Amino acid sequence: MEAREEKAIILDFLPNGYPLERRRMPIAQAIGTSHLTLLELVPRKGVSLQLKEEVYIGPEKRDKIYFIQGRLDKKKLTETAKMQIQDFVDKYTLQEEKKFVDFFNNAGAINTRLHQIELLPGFGKKYMEMIINEREKKPFESFEDMKKRLKNLPDPRKAIEKRIIEELTQETRYKIFVA
Repeated sequence: MEAREEKAIILDFLPNGYPLERRRMPIAQAIGTSHLTLLELVPRKGVSLQLKEEVYIGPEKRDKIYFIQGRLDKKKLTETAKMQIQDFVDKYTLQEEKKFVDFFNNAGAINTRLHQIELLPGFGKKYMEMIINEREKKPFESFEDMKKRLKNLPDPRKAIEKRIIEELTQETRYKIFVA
């Protein structure tokens, strides 16, 4: 079963819909807060949405959102939405640090030639092996802990942010963080 989002953050609000489409209905580009799903939301009549606003999109009665149009195609992301994604991901990686540190503590091989850690920008075989050897001694507790114990390691938080943005805005063969 597909993971459902309860809340979403507004990335862009187009009160007149997409400029090149015939139907002129308001549409919001949003990102789900738990599975990072990109969504197109249709607001209730007369509702104006603000950038970065959190809206409820779960199964109960929704006050601002009339319905979820569906997943947002990466190609349709507006420039505003792309900038908001950057902001959102920045806050999200700070808020969910434990989840991402656990990723480094538990990440495994995808196949015989590729490891999940290697999918992070700047992390090749050398860093992957350093991380695995170090986590076997003792699991990492934070991004700071990782930086202290592994010299010359690229910033783990920045690498995760880049990877999430890549998964959200480009076609990627493997998804590690995004639904």
